Amino acid sequence: MNFWHFMVHNRRQVLDLTGEHLWLVGASIFLAVLVGIPLGILVTRVPRLNKVVLGSANIIQTIPSLALFGFLLPAPWIGERADRLAILALMLYALLPLIRNTYTGIRGVDPAVVEAGRGMGMTDRQLLFQVELPLALGVILAGIRVATVLCVGLATIAAAIGAGGLGEFIFRGLSMVNNDVILAGAVPAALLAILADWSLGWLERRLSPQ
Repeated sequence: MNFWHFMVHNRRQVLDLTGEHLWLVGASIFLAVLVGIPLGILVTRVPRLNKVVLGSANIIQTIPSLALFGFLLPAPWIGERADRLAILALMLYALLPLIRNTYTGIRGVDPAVVEAGRGMGMTDRQLLFQVELPLALGVILAGIRVATVLCVGLATIAAAIGAGGLGEFIFRGLSMVNNDVILAGAVPAALLAILADWSLGWLERRLSPQ
């Protein structure tokens, strides 16, 4: 049985595992955006936190994914379900590009534009939401794009702890020494990463200030 025959005969399972994969990635990116963008804004307002926040996010990136799953396993409530554990781990991996790009985007806004806003009597909050964030939107979206593609790839490892996703085919294929089963997980995951990169890249170009 070749790869295409396997995909056709197991299309229901492929679709189910693809749905699980999308759920893991979508939930982790949503939570990462809720945490990472405010942290990026925070370090632009409180520069002394820059090294602590970005340093912590950098350290998380250096931890191997399976080791991070192991560190989080004893956590109350989180460790009770594999999908919660996987979502938290993926969220932590997605933080660095979000924090860094939010910080870089806001700091890259032309100081003359910010001063002009202050001269018009805008408060710091108004400057943030009406000037800085709109001008930094393209850079922030680039961070979301990088984080999403990263999570699509790392989510395949989540199958090792029983969280589901396309990684189940990959690990099953490795245990069976069956390339067709491995490709049944690897090819859809790669296509998801390409689709996410293309669609978010298109959105980034559309929303970037001209």
